[in-house]
Amino acid sequence: MKKVLPIDLAIQSPIDTTLPMRQRTIEIVVTQHLEEVAILWLRRDDGAGQPHYFLKDLAEFDDQLAAHLDGLKIAGESGWVLCEQELRWQEPGEVFAAALLAFADGDGHRIQTVLDVVDQSTEPSRALVSALGWLPYDRAAEHINQFLSTETPWLRRIGIAAAAAHRHDPGAALAAAIKDSDSLLRARALRAVGELGRVDLLNAAGQHVGAEDDLCRFSAAWSVALLSGAEEAIEELQAVVERSGSGSERALQLALRRMEIGQGESWIQRLAELPHLARPAVVGAGVLGVPESISWLIDQMQIPELARVAGEAFTAITGLALDSQPFEGEWPEGFVAGPTEDPEDENVEMDADENLPWPNREAIADWWRKHRDRFEPGTRYLVGRPMTVEWLDEVLRNGYQRQRAAAALELAIRQPGTPLFEVRAPGWRQQKLLAAGGR
Repeated sequence: MKKVLPIDLAIQSPIDTTLPMRQRTIEIVVTQHLEEVAILWLRRDDGAGQPHYFLKDLAEFDDQLAAHLDGLKIAGESGWVLCEQELRWQEPGEVFAAALLAFADGDGHRIQTVLDVVDQSTEPSRALVSALGWLPYDRAAEHINQFLSTETPWLRRIGIAAAAAHRHDPGAALAAAIKDSDSLLRARALRAVGELGRVDLLNAAGQHVGAEDDLCRFSAAWSVALLSGAEEAIEELQAVVERSGSGSERALQLALRRMEIGQGESWIQRLAELPHLARPAVVGAGVLGVPESISWLIDQMQIPELARVAGEAFTAITGLALDSQPFEGEWPEGFVAGPTEDPEDENVEMDADENLPWPNREAIADWWRKHRDRFEPGTRYLVGRPMTVEWLDEVLRNGYQRQRAAAALELAIRQPGTPLFEVRAPGWRQQKLLAAGGR
C-alpha cells in the first residue's frame, strides 16, 4: 500500500462494487484496519527513537495498533486475504500485519506465504522480527525455535533477532551462529551477544573485532565495548564515527560512554575541528554529559545546522526543557532544512531535528549563568543529575525515548551480564517489566 494519503482516506485496495452493500462495507472497514496498522507501525517504529516521545506515548501508539490488529483478526479469512494481497508491495507495515496474523494463529501456509515474500530483504525482515517481538514470548517461542533450528541462514538470523528482541537467550544457537559462514547471520549474532549480556561469549565476539566484513566488525566491537570496554573495541567504534560509517550514531553513543572523561573530551574536540564531524561532536558532548561542555554547546546554538541538536545535548546534561518560553526560540530566517516543495531541489533527506525545539541562546545562557554552580566539574550528568544507578532507573521509567535509551546503555555498562533494556519493545511489556522492578 502506498502511504501517501491521510489515514481516513488511504484506502488503496480496489473495492468490488458488484458486491452487496453490507459485504462492501465490511471490506472497506477491513481495508481501513490494515491501512492503519501499516501506517501506525511505521509511525511507531520511527517514534521509538524520537526525542519527544515518552514510554506512555509509545504505549498509546501500541494500544491503537492492537485495536486495529484485533479488527483484522476478527475479520477472519477476509482479513488474511487482504493482508496476503497487500504483501505484493513488500512494504514493512503490511509485512508486519500479515506476519502477526500468520504467527498468531500458527497457520503454516500463511507463515510460508509471508516468508516467501520477505525472503532476505532488509526492511521487510525487520518488520517480520517486529511481529515476532510483538507477540508474548510464550506464543512466539515455537516459531523462534523453529527458525533457530533450520539450516537456512537468513531464517536463523530472524530467530536470533526475534529472541534478542524478547531479550530471551537462544542458548547454544547463539554461539553456533557466531561461527557461521553467513556474514549477516554472524553479525546479528554478534550484536545479540551485547544485547543479551552474554559475557561468556565475550572472547568469541572479541575475535571478530578485526574482521574483514564491516558489519561483523562493527557488531563485535559494539558488543565487546558494551560488555567490557576493551580499548580495541572502542577504537573501532571511533573509526566508524570518524568515517561516518553505517551505525555511526550507535557507535558514538557507546564509545563515549565507555571512555574516561578526559579521553572523551579530547575526542570530541578532535571531531569538532572537522567540519563534516561537527554534528557528532555536538551530540557527543551530550553523551559524555560533563558540565565543562555547556559553554561550548551554547556557542554552537548560533549555528542553525547545529542549534537544535546542541539544545538537545544541553538538555541531556542539565535537564532544562527548551520547549517553552523563554527558552524556545524562532526558526532562523532564511534557513532551510529537509526537503522543499521545489521540484528542482534534489535534497530529499528529512529534517533530522524536526522534533527538537529551536533554542533561545540568550535565555539559555542567562539560565546557565544562574545555575552553573549546581553542576560539579568532572561529573557526568544525565537530564540534570549525576548518573547514579537510582537516577538512571528513574530516567528509564520517565524520560523521553532517547534519554531512556541512554539510561539503558549506562545501566548495562554498570551491570555486566544484565541484558540491555529494550526501550523499543511493546509499551505494555516495558511497563510490566518496570512495574515489577525488572529490566
